[in-house]
Amino acid sequence: MAGRGAGRSVVTWVLASTLSLVGATGCGVQELSAEEQALYMQEQAIREDNGLSLNGLSLNGLSLNGLSLNGLSLNGLSTTAFANWFNGNPAAHDQLMRYMVRCAVPAGQTRSFVSQPSGTLYTWQGGLGLAPSWANGAPATVAEQQVISACLAAHANNYGLHVPISVLGRDANGANIPYSADELVTFSRKESCFFGNVFTNEGLFAGNDRNALNAEESTSRPCGLRGYGELTNEECTQLKRIGQCEQHCSLDANGAYYTQCTVNGVQYKPITTRMRTQDIHRCGDGVCQQGESCGWGTTADSCRSDCGSCSR
Repeated sequence: MAGRGAGRSVVTWVLASTLSLVGATGCGVQELSAEEQALYMQEQAIREDNGLSLNGLSLNGLSLNGLSLNGLSLNGLSTTAFANWFNGNPAAHDQLMRYMVRCAVPAGQTRSFVSQPSGTLYTWQGGLGLAPSWANGAPATVAEQQVISACLAAHANNYGLHVPISVLGRDANGANIPYSADELVTFSRKESCFFGNVFTNEGLFAGNDRNALNAEESTSRPCGLRGYGELTNEECTQLKRIGQCEQHCSLDANGAYYTQCTVNGVQYKPITTRMRTQDIHRCGDGVCQQGESCGWGTTADSCRSDCGSCSR
């Protein structure tokens, strides 16, 4: 439970603190590392528009040690407040800001921050543009809080792995995230709906999109698609499982994504995700992959053929 609270609160701090940052302009571009360049090229190779993204954000790996949220609000936070938070753990907070800006800010734009006293310049690339007003420096509306929360949840991966996903839904103003017919074919496996509000500590929720994993199947996205009846997942404690999305959410007219989800009497703006079939692992394919476990059976959590018999 400690991991769940810490991860959610850190996101809340960043979402609030970034209000003083998103309108800033950068004075240069930080050089990409070799890993970042490889990921960028991979992303460009698989996507045809800004509706595709790469997951890899691990929320519960962050810490709130030494930080206090008392007295903070969505308005009036200074750059000093953000700097104090960011400099407490630059590596982890840099990662979170990458996904924050990718979700909120349009493609082709960047947001930058110079960390002192080192003078290190951090530059984050926009992508989906889900929060137009917030990206232009205004306080986040409730709709923007919800859609950014959903986007961050959709990108969560406590394994720290980068798995291509299709991101579908609407921005805070109700405009569709662009997608193509080819995208739906490439990412043919419906995965999950994600929604919630980490600005207000209402939590994050996820469900299966009209299907579930079979007993022999698994994925490298522990917060996404699960098996039937799996309402808890110790590998993704930040998100609460709701079962099947259609039990709580409404589909758009074309059936491609969910337009709203309701939990505890609150309506949320969700994000819907899809996966490639090759990213669904199957016990018996001869490879022990993340999400599979050793054992004596033929299911993903006890897959002798791929992962061995757990002998000691």
